[in-house]
Amino acid sequence: MTSISIIGTGNMGQAIAAVAARGGHDVQTIGHTDGDVAVTGDIVALAVPHTAVEEILAQRAESFAGKIIVDLTNPVDFSTMDSLVVAPDSSKAAEIAEALPNSSVLKAFNTNFASTLAQGTVGPLPTTVLIAGDDEQAKATLAEVLTSGGLKVIDAGALKRARELEALGFLQISLAAREKLAWTDGFGVIA
Repeated sequence: MTSISIIGTGNMGQAIAAVAARGGHDVQTIGHTDGDVAVTGDIVALAVPHTAVEEILAQRAESFAGKIIVDLTNPVDFSTMDSLVVAPDSSKAAEIAEALPNSSVLKAFNTNFASTLAQGTVGPLPTTVLIAGDDEQAKATLAEVLTSGGLKVIDAGALKRARELEALGFLQISLAAREKLAWTDGFGVIA
């Protein structure tokens, strides 16, 4: 059994908590402004808008040492919904990894909408979570939490693949914002 702390109490945080609980894992949910609440999980999921990450890291960086940090943000320009706000050769996950050198940073969940995580399906397909990261054991630990909760997992490679995952997440968000697909839909993987 793995313990997971989820910073963020919105739809994504609730969906991830439900998946972890289905798998029999201990779940702690913390509001992103609850800086005085200690993070107890071996895995910490940042289920917050990308604009909140800097504040969270400023408050909690030391307590994240030795933990698996999962970045699920999509660094979308919220004013236009028409671009990413990170450098073309980087990602939000890379920025987080640079700020947390004593943590294992993974990119995951950003290509999933909350409803597909909670339901465990995308149409007729099982929900697939793509995970990128440089720490193979950290990826395996997160994958076990997710598969025990009924989801499929694909290892997307090294953390440098987070850039492509963020682009895919951005595409899905922009399609939903333009009502080309519903916020309850998503991309599925046939394998």
